[in-house]
Amino acid sequence: MLSKRIISCLDVRDGKLAKSVKFVDTKDIGDPVEKAREYYQQGLDELVFYDITASNEKRGIMLDVVSRVAEQVFIPFSVGGGLRTVEDCASVLLAGAEKVNVNSAAVQRPQLIREASQAFGAQAVVLSMDVLRVEKSVQIPSGYEIVIHGGRTRTGLDALQWAQRGEEWGAGELVINSIDADGTQQGYELALTRLIAEAVSIPVIASGGGGKPEHLYDVLTEGKADAALVASMLHYGEYTVAEIKDYLTARGLKVRKQ
Repeated sequence: MLSKRIISCLDVRDGKLAKSVKFVDTKDIGDPVEKAREYYQQGLDELVFYDITASNEKRGIMLDVVSRVAEQVFIPFSVGGGLRTVEDCASVLLAGAEKVNVNSAAVQRPQLIREASQAFGAQAVVLSMDVLRVEKSVQIPSGYEIVIHGGRTRTGLDALQWAQRGEEWGAGELVINSIDADGTQQGYELALTRLIAEAVSIPVIASGGGGKPEHLYDVLTEGKADAALVASMLHYGEYTVAEIKDYLTARGLKVRKQ
């Protein structure tokens, strides 16, 4: 049995760590570089950095912040936000990231997934999906729709179908960001995570809704996720990485310990 991973997300806006609830009411809450170092020292498995306004503002990612974070952590580090071309992806990897997260640009031009996968290997390409629960329809049979530009633009694209296409195009991993659960700390969207995890053969990272260790246990077991992404739990000092891992270990899950 592979170890389950605990990943933290640094949402960065204007160089500052930010946090939202359901992708709105975003507040600045600290320094992403300091948080990255703190979580690494606590035993975090991986780190994700999102420049959350780059796509909507049609600009490149803040490479200086990426570089400063990369200098502080020696664990897998992936970066997303405003990556539109293979050249954009290359610049992030040269700045110190091990993986790239593609999202809005991949929806608008799916060939980006294949191009990046061919250039850097599937293991370096993560397809990040922002997902909104909607009424089931002919167009969206799963009842989950892909939304881009930081939750601002509905696409009419079915999340399950997009996940499967992403795998076919060469993504090595999926991040499933539930807009409905984001920042609520009421638990992950288990049905969504399980739906996608059972339909693809690449690792699935659950994101949105983690508020206590029990939520991670639920999404890593019932939700079939390979990893759980946490933000608020760590950002607000409610738990440490070690406390979360101790809980999961006590419940019988295999996790990486320092």
